[in-house]
Amino acid sequence: MSLLSLQSAFGLAIIVAIAWAISERRRAFSVGQVAVGIALQIAIALLLLKIPATRAGLLALNGAVDALTEATRAGTGFVFGYVGGGPTPFDVKAPANLFVLGFQALPLVLVMSALSALLWHWRVLGWVTRGFSFLLQRSMGLGGAVGLASASSMFVGMVEAPLLIRPYLERLTRAELFIMMTVGLATVSGTVLVLYASVLEPVVHGALGQILVASLISLPAGITVARLMVPEEAGFVGTGVAGDRPLVDYESSMDAVTRGTVDGLHLLLNILAMLIVMVALVALVNIILAAFPDVWGGPLTLQRMLGWAFSPLVWLMGVPASEMETAGQLMGTKTILNEFIAYIDLAHLPPGTLSPRSALIMVYAMCGFANLGSVGILIGGLTALAPSRRSDIVTLGTRAIVSGTLATSMTGAVIGLIT
Repeated sequence: MSLLSLQSAFGLAIIVAIAWAISERRRAFSVGQVAVGIALQIAIALLLLKIPATRAGLLALNGAVDALTEATRAGTGFVFGYVGGGPTPFDVKAPANLFVLGFQALPLVLVMSALSALLWHWRVLGWVTRGFSFLLQRSMGLGGAVGLASASSMFVGMVEAPLLIRPYLERLTRAELFIMMTVGLATVSGTVLVLYASVLEPVVHGALGQILVASLISLPAGITVARLMVPEEAGFVGTGVAGDRPLVDYESSMDAVTRGTVDGLHLLLNILAMLIVMVALVALVNIILAAFPDVWGGPLTLQRMLGWAFSPLVWLMGVPASEMETAGQLMGTKTILNEFIAYIDLAHLPPGTLSPRSALIMVYAMCGFANLGSVGILIGGLTALAPSRRSDIVTLGTRAIVSGTLATSMTGAVIGLIT
């Protein structure tokens, strides 16, 4: 085992220790639960990334990214012309400048949202979700309600997943509620997987497969960290789910496509608005900081400050000391702004800034919705579904951004351990 792998192993232990140190009941620490959670993470990573057959399958998903990107560009080119990726009516001297994020890449969200709704109507995602839920119940002892919501988060999103267990939300324990929130913030939904992969593919080989594996590994990590920070009462067996009929359903395939497109439009507009505002606010902060004198040989910027703050965390994942400031900037951007902006920043780093190993660790560590904006969305969505639990939801929301960040950091450390 290399020194960097040992660094990741040490970091994994420290991240678990941090989650325990800020626990509501440190005496409730369960070695068995932590061991199962970490073992599941490592097993999933080894199974999907180290076995040639499964690794080849993940790499084959690149074709899905290319196909969906090409299909989306056919639609955007038809509607927006050359701005959307269609043929240009003039000679292009700088092709790189012809790419327009809002008209060519982001509309992937619309296509994925409609496709996800269609797969849900055809019961494909329903069976997959219930399969994951069953595995979580058997391996980690979750109740049926939380198991179903946790498994669904990877496919339908952190706000939509609770809809599947809406009748049970009022009856969930505080610990179960926290598990559901943490998993929602430690994973990303299927509607944005292809979007992120399309951004990262030029710099990370097999980006779609890597992001999919990242969400899978962060699922047991989120459950483990949540149980450390907000332990369940001794002897509780979990809130169950009766019946198989999902609450999210569609009248027909066309209804699924239509409603999925409308839901995707809301998400697309939200992403566009957040990108505009967040990038503008960062620029504004940097303009203000430019009035201060240079610090340690360079101008003071928000990115550098985030790099200093998050450097210890990325070092624990296994990033070398020489690269931890740059990696820390990415992790800080992901936490304060969002993971999409952080992925764009990663894709635009000059070649050689991060080693391939460090870049891969950051892809996994940043694969989650644990940021300030998403916490607000999650609190708003859950309080609308379960008004009587508002106090618990709001209180746990501030802890969930910490637990979600620690969970994806565990995932980054696991990747550093096996790479």
